[in-house]
Amino acid sequence: MKLCDLLKNINYTETCGDMQTEISGIAVDSRAVKAGDLFIAYGGAKYDSHVYIPEAIKLGAAAVVTRERLKEDVPQIIVADGRAQIAPAARAFYGFPDKQLKIVGVTGTNGKTTVTYMLDSIMKACGKKSAVIGTLGVAYAEKFISPELTTPDPVYLFSLFSDMVKRGVEYVFMEVSAHALFYNKIDGITFEAGIFTNCTQDHLDFFGNMRDYAACKKTMFERGRCKYAVINSDDALGVELLKTCSPAVSYGIENPADVFAVDVRERLDGTDYVINLFDELYEISLSIPALHNVYNSMAAAACARLLGVKTKAIAEGLKNLKKVQGRLERVAKFNGADIFVDFAHTPDGLEKSLQALKKLCKGKLYCLFGCGGNRDRTKRPIMGAVAGKYADFVILTSDNPRFEEPFDIISEIEKGLKPCGKPYVTVTERDAATEYAVRLLAEGDVLLVAGKGGEQYQEIMGIKHNYDDSTVIKKIIGD
Repeated sequence: MKLCDLLKNINYTETCGDMQTEISGIAVDSRAVKAGDLFIAYGGAKYDSHVYIPEAIKLGAAAVVTRERLKEDVPQIIVADGRAQIAPAARAFYGFPDKQLKIVGVTGTNGKTTVTYMLDSIMKACGKKSAVIGTLGVAYAEKFISPELTTPDPVYLFSLFSDMVKRGVEYVFMEVSAHALFYNKIDGITFEAGIFTNCTQDHLDFFGNMRDYAACKKTMFERGRCKYAVINSDDALGVELLKTCSPAVSYGIENPADVFAVDVRERLDGTDYVINLFDELYEISLSIPALHNVYNSMAAAACARLLGVKTKAIAEGLKNLKKVQGRLERVAKFNGADIFVDFAHTPDGLEKSLQALKKLCKGKLYCLFGCGGNRDRTKRPIMGAVAGKYADFVILTSDNPRFEEPFDIISEIEKGLKPCGKPYVTVTERDAATEYAVRLLAEGDVLLVAGKGGEQYQEIMGIKHNYDDSTVIKKIIGD
């Protein structure tokens, strides 16, 4: 592709050099530059990649996007904000593949992964080729790519879209994180539908306060970005969005909604309920438990209907989904007790999972969790209080401590847990804590191992060590 063709899609102030230069790729990391690439430099919160332009040129960059004219003898595109040009440039370079796909974006604090997998299962029940992009990775056309970010960076994202088109994918269900919205990763995409699950405390280390976090979530539903909005009417921000989004459909249980559930019957191995889907009643059977998964399934059902799927196929697809890895997943039974692994890493996520299990637990409810290091510290005592409210016994341990001392993180969780008066222990090493918790179990008990879900690593001092809650549990019980 010629540089002049990319220019049609970039907001620039001036150019210098030969705009007929042939571009063979796009790079935003100087270490990944290949001969013929366009290197896009931008400023960030922690570093400014403009300092790496000389390195990129040495590696063979054929042209550079920069905020000011350089001395180097290389074609240059001068822009005000390099980061804002990444998505438009990548989209054009890969031939606007998003236009040939029906893409659904799911945003919200919790539930994004489950909703995307429910939609994927529904489409497979219809015989359609679909793809999932999110926290658990990228899956399509018999391919699976391990996860890096919830929403991939634009260059990689549009390269994925391009490959999906070549492989006959029709629908893409992708998680859209608040960070992706903040950093303009999805610019240019027109979503067939945008789904909003909820907005509760998370990422305050980045956004600073709930007001700014919520405002970022709202940008997903700016005019023209989504053909339809599917909104949770039982969430405060959802109620606000329903006043401004058009066209929009709602789902919920407590407040009036276009899609709602009645006669909900919860079990440890799933949930049954009757869905009212735009005034059509149908029995829904889920193989995953908890009321919050009823909400997730209603979001998926509402969206699927907007995409033209019949109710029978929606119900079949939801029933076919036996689990979502690390999302309130029942991974083992031991001594007559049930063991669940869940990604719950926010106060709201932990509360919803514990609430669900508390109702169904016939013995003692045990909760093992920690909090991530170098992230929102304010949620730590809140999560401690949540665990103390619902669990009969709590085991505090490490999550991904990153560059913090695990003991310091646990101490902050204790500030919320201690006033509850519930018995608890602290075991810093997560595998040892898990074995301790498992050995406590008796008939009718339930253990929730929360925080990491389907993650395959534990991050300590900048190094990701292989670690999987489910694998550790199965090794302990000899499964």
